[in-house]
Amino acid sequence: MGVVTYTDEHISPVSPSRIFNASIVDSHNLMPKILPDAIKSIEIIKGDGGAGSIKQINFAGGWVKHQIDELDEKTLTYKYTLIEGEGISDKIEKVSYDIKFDGSADGGTISKMITTIYTCGDFEIKEEELKAGKEKVLGLYKVVEAYLINNPQAYV
Repeated sequence: MGVVTYTDEHISPVSPSRIFNASIVDSHNLMPKILPDAIKSIEIIKGDGGAGSIKQINFAGGWVKHQIDELDEKTLTYKYTLIEGEGISDKIEKVSYDIKFDGSADGGTISKMITTIYTCGDFEIKEEELKAGKEKVLGLYKVVEAYLINNPQAYV
């Protein structure tokens, strides 16, 4: 098994608690609402939405399941593992994400995400595939950020 790890960081003018609550805690309600062409629904299929729960995200052309490993509303951290669906194959065993939302001096957020991809055998992920994955995640983040900026009373 191979392991590929990379870290991304994004700075936002929106407060950490608002981004955390919108993009993590209430994602199953918000994401299908603001991205209806891409995300059809998000269902909690096991558990109560906390650690140990499994969510299924239904896209226009497929689905993924991820297991919530940690959700801490005090420290604004979220860890989850993609376990089934798009992105998981005979070449990729699982993908783990470790996300932390920290406050910045201007009242905004510094979001840090560590992504760890566990590959099968000697399979190597191409740089352009990593870049495409990063761009998708950043795109989702930007949509949530724009929603929060345009709706200043949401998730206060």
